[in-house]
Amino acid sequence: MPEYDDETAQSVDEQSSVATADNDESVEAAEPQDEATEPQEPAAPAVEDSSAVEDSSAAGGSSAAEDDEDFDPVQELRQKLRYAPGDWYVVHSYAGYENKVKTNLETRITSLDMEDFIFQVEVPTREEVEVKNGKRLQVNNKVFPGYILVRMDLSPESYSCVRNTPGVTGFVGATDRVDRPAPLSLDEVLKWLAPAVEQEEKKVKPEVKVLDFEVGDSVTVTDGAFASLPASISEINADQQKLKVLVSIFGRETPVELNFNQVAKI
Repeated sequence: MPEYDDETAQSVDEQSSVATADNDESVEAAEPQDEATEPQEPAAPAVEDSSAVEDSSAAGGSSAAEDDEDFDPVQELRQKLRYAPGDWYVVHSYAGYENKVKTNLETRITSLDMEDFIFQVEVPTREEVEVKNGKRLQVNNKVFPGYILVRMDLSPESYSCVRNTPGVTGFVGATDRVDRPAPLSLDEVLKWLAPAVEQEEKKVKPEVKVLDFEVGDSVTVTDGAFASLPASISEINADQQKLKVLVSIFGRETPVELNFNQVAKI
């Protein structure tokens, strides 16, 4: 075996100590890396309190319901009328031709470039319930037959445009000047244009006639195209209160369907 002197042995010990120290430092340096890569627990998602959500929804629904209850269509119409340009005038037309006159006037407004002076033409209607042939029907009837409303800035030109429209017979609301009719007040316009469903007032039940007819009975037609003609009953529909009668026309018996209240027993 080779012999080592004391200096050589000391040198080997020092190198061994240095190597050991380097290894320790490497291990210590690696430890933070292990800590950095250690997986972390995911954060729990935030859960909104369901009671708070329900309270918010309930509050929103309650607010919407209150808004619906407080809504007044007449008041809303009043606000629109208050700030709309022009005044409202009543124009007389032939009864039954109101919609035709409205169309004629709107055509003249466009052709004469009067859009900046005549703003709106209306045939006021209201919803009503009518009973026809035992059936309830909801119909739109004219508020004032024979009249239309015109919103306009009155001038000789706009007056002439309206007055000379086919079907117009004149303005309503005379003053000391023929070409200066009086406009309607706001309350008067509301009476014409306010949305009014008169179902409750117009709920007229059809007259129920006591069933006192029999097949073969002789009756007289009291209403309709065959009024005053004699007839004989061939069928009876008690549920619909209708009769099928045979009417003699030009020597031939013709079946006709009538309501109970359109005939009278002879």
